[in-house]
Amino acid sequence: MTAGTRMNTGHEGHEVMGARVAGFAVEALDDVPWERLEPVLAQRPTTGTRAALRRLALKGEAATEEDCYPLYDCLALGTGRLPSVSTAALPFVAALAGDPACGARRELVGTLVSLTRLAAEAEPDQVDEAWHEAWRLQRPVFLALLADPDPEVRREALPLAGDVGPLLDRWRAETDPTVRPAVLLELGTAAGAAGPEAADRVRAVVTEVLRADDPVLRVAAVHAWAAFDPEAPVRERDLLTEILTDPAVRPLFEAAWYVSDVDTAFTREDVVSWTVGLFASAPPTMLDFVLDLVEAARRNGDAPLCRVALDEAWRLLVLRPAVAERLLPHAGALLADRDDGIRYRAAHLLAVLGPRAAPYADELAALLDDRGEDQHDFLEGTVGDHARWALTRIGDPRALPGLIARLYAPYEGQYSRAYCSGDPRLPEVEDVLTPLAAHAETLVPDIRALLRKDGKGGGLTGCLLGVLTVWGEASAPALPEVVALLDDARYSLSAIDALVAMGPSAASAAPEVRRATVLDHPANHQKVAWAASVLDGDSASALRLVGEAVLTEEEPFYGPVHLIGHFGPAAAPYADRVRQLMERGDGWLRLRSAIALASITGEAEPSVSVLGEYLRPLADGDDSYGYFVDALRALVAIGTVTDETRAVLRRVRDTDRRLAPHGDYRTILFDEEMRSLIDAVLDLP
Repeated sequence: MTAGTRMNTGHEGHEVMGARVAGFAVEALDDVPWERLEPVLAQRPTTGTRAALRRLALKGEAATEEDCYPLYDCLALGTGRLPSVSTAALPFVAALAGDPACGARRELVGTLVSLTRLAAEAEPDQVDEAWHEAWRLQRPVFLALLADPDPEVRREALPLAGDVGPLLDRWRAETDPTVRPAVLLELGTAAGAAGPEAADRVRAVVTEVLRADDPVLRVAAVHAWAAFDPEAPVRERDLLTEILTDPAVRPLFEAAWYVSDVDTAFTREDVVSWTVGLFASAPPTMLDFVLDLVEAARRNGDAPLCRVALDEAWRLLVLRPAVAERLLPHAGALLADRDDGIRYRAAHLLAVLGPRAAPYADELAALLDDRGEDQHDFLEGTVGDHARWALTRIGDPRALPGLIARLYAPYEGQYSRAYCSGDPRLPEVEDVLTPLAAHAETLVPDIRALLRKDGKGGGLTGCLLGVLTVWGEASAPALPEVVALLDDARYSLSAIDALVAMGPSAASAAPEVRRATVLDHPANHQKVAWAASVLDGDSASALRLVGEAVLTEEEPFYGPVHLIGHFGPAAAPYADRVRQLMERGDGWLRLRSAIALASITGEAEPSVSVLGEYLRPLADGDDSYGYFVDALRALVAIGTVTDETRAVLRRVRDTDRRLAPHGDYRTILFDEEMRSLIDAVLDLP
């Protein structure tokens, strides 16, 4: 006897043991050959599914979400598979979900929804051949759930409707204000997946709602419409702005805007963020909408709305460079707002806007001691910290006093700091300091003091060495502190880079470099030899060591090709080998070989043409940013570029998207660097 033949969907009674519990005969679980079924994961025996279902059935009204966890583990919904054990479990899960005496009905309905979504998204060969028929047999249970007396169950079951018809029936019958918005939203989703006729039926409903008086339902109607007509939010932008900026309407959302899969109601601010996303097909209108929200929030003194609108503005800025010009005056005006969270966001926006924020330098300087913080637990730092960063981006020296101490504070006594990536956050230390080479004379003394205090084992040692490397000769006063790190393998290679960058001022450190403590690997010894030769000018032995490695080492690295080019024409005996690696290699090997060959031969070709190959993918939408940056820098060093490459770079430069792989403030910094390099290459003869 199969599980399906023993099911009872009539809920005639619930005995503790023996006959029927939770709408089916518990003994039916023992009639299923669980041991012979295919599990979702090999390490989860199928018999565990039987035990999980039995536990839920016997607990009855006492069943909780926690009691569902073993079932979740057995079904493993995140695997993308629906094997035979899922098919066997389905009728039992459906019966439990439909039984008023089960205490975990809402969670079990959610499980059914997850299963139906999984069936729609999974590869066909990952779905048991009997699944779809088993699902069809349970459709009466699903339709009954849509009309369940419990509004939470009705709301959770909406995605089980399967098509527009049952949802329209539910809409006509539904009176609960916490369910009606969810029905509208689900109608939109269903219409988006159906044909034109279904969309027309739903359109008639949403247009009728738009003429009604309920503001929450009117916003939900626009959301529903957008699911099958992306231009609807653009047409209804004024309506959305009017409702979402009305302070009197704000509490109505938290009382009524519920959706499936989410336990709590959405706040007005949640709905605002969701609504902004509806304008994805019209980015300029999306910005207009967000700035309208900011302006209305300022007029009404609506701090929560202003904060969420600034967050959305920041997300747009991260995606599109064109947003900067229009956002700037709004962020500047909000520096004086009474709300800490608004000032926090405004200062952060001006920081990422960089030199454009120069007109607000005085206002930012007045906030340096502002200790206001955002109420969000994951957003670090104070208003003053972000204002100080903004001033460094502008190049204003008022940011410099105490800068190193403030940057070090989150690391004092620990190796790293925590933050919420993707949200407005304080920048990494190197991102603040690296652009400040012009102020090295002021900042290097504080860096030296910090390296003396916390150099070995400190959380900032590595990044400070990187900063000194970028500052080059201006970091020479830190020579003693950098040399002191050469005997620690954790930092010695970075210290060597900093010493080489200091130039002639670090010549005296060559003996210490030759004795540096590094991990015993040929590449490390080659780098030490090269660096010492740069410092003391004795390059013959280093060239032999590096050159021999390039000649003899095999894949995957083929030796220190990246170093051989630093010897310039003196490395001519190795040019043929480098050319061979460029012609036969790919990826980083081909790129680095091309760079080295140009340095050795002093000739632009064939290196310039090879470097151009690394620029085309990004123009076609690829994300090979590392190759792209290195190729651009190499072209600047070589000093010429082909016409074909010029055309590619103009195409990249003219796009209104960030040229960066990140999702926070680093996107903007990286994009700025990329565009600056592109301009530099385009200026070449």
